[in-house]
Amino acid sequence: MPLKPQDLFVALKLVTAGSGPPPAYNRLAHDLFMSPSQVYSAVARATEAGLVGPDRLPRREALLEFILHGVRYAFYPERGAVTRGMPTAYAAPPLVEEIGGDEVPPVWPDPDGTVRGETLEPLHRSAPRAARADPRLYELLALVDALRIGRARERKLAEKYLTRLLKP
Repeated sequence: MPLKPQDLFVALKLVTAGSGPPPAYNRLAHDLFMSPSQVYSAVARATEAGLVGPDRLPRREALLEFILHGVRYAFYPERGAVTRGMPTAYAAPPLVEEIGGDEVPPVWPDPDGTVRGETLEPLHRSAPRAARADPRLYELLALVDALRIGRARERKLAEKYLTRLLKP
């Protein structure tokens, strides 16, 4: 079964769950605004790909390797018109503090968004809602997007942050 973008979305949420037993599928589904069956399938694919263990705990080193070296090719960015949304990539924390810019920022389309910018489709359509509820997940997703669309400087900074956040 090929990996889907939502599988990485779910795996990153498992990272933010911290130590201890992983959250139940229903809890993950609630937190990610997905159905339990979508979460179950995502975990199954991520497990098959080696990003999550059979115990449903994220394999942090494998995730980091995939994110750093494969995500921009496997889940290439889909960009679109200027719209209202939620900032991502270098326009979101933690990179926004280090990278200033006068260009139109990348945003996930979101009717509750506060920024106008160029559309960047998130890994899953519920990413803005889930990210608003979990700042750690927002940070991880934005860093992944920085690797997907960033120039060399943004990618290098994102790699530094992700390495620190995902190292066991």
